[in-house]
Amino acid sequence: MLELRHLRTLVTLRDAESLVEAAERLHLTQSALSHQLKDLEEKLQLSLFVRKSKPVRFTSAGLRLLRLAESVLPQMRQAERDLQRLAGGQAGRLHMAIECHSCFQWLMPTIDQFRNAWPDVEVDFASGFFFAPLPALARGDLDLVVTSDPLDLAGIAYVPLFTYEALLAVSNQHPLAAQNHVLPEDLASETLISYPVDRERLDIFKQFLDPAGIEPASLRTAEMTVMMMQLVASGRGVCCLPNWAMAEYLHKGYVSARKLGPEGLFGTLYAAVREDMLEMSYLQDFLLTAKDTSFATLEGVSAKRSE
Repeated sequence: MLELRHLRTLVTLRDAESLVEAAERLHLTQSALSHQLKDLEEKLQLSLFVRKSKPVRFTSAGLRLLRLAESVLPQMRQAERDLQRLAGGQAGRLHMAIECHSCFQWLMPTIDQFRNAWPDVEVDFASGFFFAPLPALARGDLDLVVTSDPLDLAGIAYVPLFTYEALLAVSNQHPLAAQNHVLPEDLASETLISYPVDRERLDIFKQFLDPAGIEPASLRTAEMTVMMMQLVASGRGVCCLPNWAMAEYLHKGYVSARKLGPEGLFGTLYAAVREDMLEMSYLQDFLLTAKDTSFATLEGVSAKRSE
């Protein structure tokens, strides 16, 4: 009754914004996709998702099949990896860098899993905090860069990994903790704590403060997320972090978080790669593994939505 194509369809439907977008990703017409889903629901005698919901909202039955897909599809990819190694073409190089201080939480498990799956691929890793990794990628010094700041460079493709919401962390006693959301002018009297990177690479400046012409009262940097949270909790300032990087501290009641603006502030993390490498099996597998790991381990992330 169930086929792998059904599981792939449901995962695509989860990651897409609508039935139309899911059909495009699956290279099907909307009519063909609707027929496939209706046929499956008739066989199961169960509804799998709520019609006309956007993004798609799944029923209990649909969520159960999604859990099955999350278990089965990675196993299928592992089997495909083994077969690809047997067929040859398993050697190569994957030198990468990241421009995200808080990405180690999911990137390190991804790299470990990838090394086990592709032992003949030379993997190297560097931090992109103190040099310009995207130009290095274009030169061929690197093969992949994790970034939230895509640049228009010839021969470079950007594969979206996931979308996140940037939140403002404040102490539990801070007056802003009583507000529903934060406005740019609310930060004019605050000490803003950030990672030690150029402000042009920080969401809170690019998308929130600079467009409003607002400058915080002072700036302070910290190398590690836990250090930033300690400073915020003790009332030494406020900081902006992705929702998933802050989740652990919010669950423990260590700090409070508020939306930036009434609609929130969102960003997307990308894997930048050279276009000539996109078809390489081991690179495609790394990207799939990165997505699987991030969705499995990070709270509050979603597939990139259409512009």
